[in-house]
Amino acid sequence: MKITGFKTTPVVVPFDKPITTAIHDMRSVGCVLLELETDQGLIGESYIFTLNAVRLKALQEMLLGFEDHVLNRNAHHIGAIWQSIWNEMNPIGHKGFSIAALAAIDTACWDLVGKSAEQPLHHLFGACRDSIKTYASGGLWLSQSIDECVTQAEGFIESGFRSMKVRLGKLKMRDDIERVAVIRDAIGPDIELLADINQGMRAKQAIRLGRALEPYNLAWIEEPVVYHDLEGCSDVRRALDTPIAAGETEYTRYGMRDILNARAVDVLMPDLQRIGGLSEMRRVAALSASFDVPISTHIFTEHSLSIAGSEPGCISVEHMPWYAPLFNESLDIKDGMISIPNRPGTGFSFDQQSIKHFSLN
Repeated sequence: MKITGFKTTPVVVPFDKPITTAIHDMRSVGCVLLELETDQGLIGESYIFTLNAVRLKALQEMLLGFEDHVLNRNAHHIGAIWQSIWNEMNPIGHKGFSIAALAAIDTACWDLVGKSAEQPLHHLFGACRDSIKTYASGGLWLSQSIDECVTQAEGFIESGFRSMKVRLGKLKMRDDIERVAVIRDAIGPDIELLADINQGMRAKQAIRLGRALEPYNLAWIEEPVVYHDLEGCSDVRRALDTPIAAGETEYTRYGMRDILNARAVDVLMPDLQRIGGLSEMRRVAALSASFDVPISTHIFTEHSLSIAGSEPGCISVEHMPWYAPLFNESLDIKDGMISIPNRPGTGFSFDQQSIKHFSLN
């Protein structure tokens, strides 16, 4: 099965209204869609993104720069393709847009392999489940009022979620505490509540806030400090009973290894784009398992389900609705669980009409 076509399409998917976290101000996601065509007529699909479509052209150019490592190659030779691109990027480094481009190519190749075998990827990887816990992450933003958060939280429950995440990082700690207290009261004790500080605090601040939030039974506190402060994150973890989750901002197995060696997390959160695709995500899952640390995948809900369905150490996936308009298929959520599709490949295909609507070409 030879790869004969390499097509990239930049799109911008706007949000209904601007949203913020402790460090982000977001109005849209800009994506570069990748379609790899084969001599058998199959098309492997994937995407990578930037917030607010910033430097989207640069991301597309990075992808196109690796085209010659893909065209005319056997799509089943994913390991060889991955390694050749990894070796090529040595002069520019193994982080940033270069890894994102590798991630898109790797994931699209795996999509091709699944489609060729007429099997879902989690079956090819070795299935361990058909559904997994998910949490609502597309809301409860720092830019929303507490009343808006309560209304949205109640809507999440009505939509089938049994877990949700609130963003924290107000200038005054008491405002964060009030936000959590009111939401917890509204959803009751049986709904899982997570909190994300989005790297917005120093370690001592995060420890103070974490201790104040302990009565509200948070399932985890995510990214309490800037991502590269592993010592600070470890200090927060040791000081609190509440589990600490992080990892979405680091790259490849080497970044994950540093986090694990620092004993900085209770839950590791690899991001498909920053990890380097499904191949590297599987390596990271194995690495994390050797530390007895579970993983929970960061965004890329649709394409991360193959990992969730094949890695016993994956405890949940983040449900982020930003990219849903790009796909023909929708996510199936019931009683807090998200179904892992049995369709070939990743199980999701681009909606060409939507792509035309959002396309920048």
